[in-house]
Order: sequence, then structure tokens, then C-alpha cells
Amino acid sequence: MKRWMIGIFLVLAALAVLYGVVISNWSYSNGERAGWIQKFSRKGWLCKTWEGEMAMVTMPGTAPEIFGFTVWDPAMVGQIQSSMGRRVSLSYEQKKALPSSCFGDTEYWIVGVRVLPDVPLAPGAAAPAPVPEPGAPAK
Repeated sequence: MKRWMIGIFLVLAALAVLYGVVISNWSYSNGERAGWIQKFSRKGWLCKTWEGEMAMVTMPGTAPEIFGFTVWDPAMVGQIQSSMGRRVSLSYEQKKALPSSCFGDTEYWIVGVRVLPDVPLAPGAAAPAPVPEPGAPAK
């Protein structure tokens, strides 16, 4: 009877691990969203993940839509930190049915970061001066 219980437990544990591996390597959807990173921090009691929020403005004068995202790749963390305050495009993969918050607070995992040129926030307003790349020589 003990062998059966141990066997059942091992099979269930193996299925749980297999589910976690499959769901973290498969994406429900992917795409890009553009806006300004307004919050980015490392969170979690036991499982630390990088979580952020990006404000997406569709038209000047409207309330921004907030896009919450999770970052796993340390290279992406560095890129996002260096692009704070600049307009960016985030490439993401949407992961549905994640088994716990240890995988992140959101279903959107960032897989790419691209800095975009700034746009005027009001009609007829001049675009702000571009922010130099980190480590670039001053002009």
C-alpha cells in the first residue's frame, strides 16, 4: 500500500512539473505595446519577480491605459531600467493558466525592449529633446 501511495505522489508531482514547464514555454499570444514605463520593481515574498507598469496614452488629454507586465530575463531588466522615462515598445508573450504567483503577478512576460522616439504630448507642441543613451558622450 505504501508503494502505491508513493507511486501516485511521484506521478502527480511529475505531472505538476511537466505542466509548469509546458505552460511557461508556450504562449497564448504575443505582441507589442508602446508607452512610458512608470513603475518597475522586484516583488514577492518567496519567489522574487520583476513587475512593472507602463502607461499607454492613445490620444493627448485622455486617461492612460495601464499595462502590467512581468520580466524574467536579467538582460531585459537592465534594458528596462536604462529606458525609464523614455517612450518604449515592449514585446511580450502572454502566458495563460500559470499555476501560482511564483511565475509573476501578470500573464504578460516581456521578451524585448525597444526605445522609441518621443512624440509631442499635446497637438502643436514641440517634442521634448531626446534623452542621450547611457554612456554616450555629451554633445
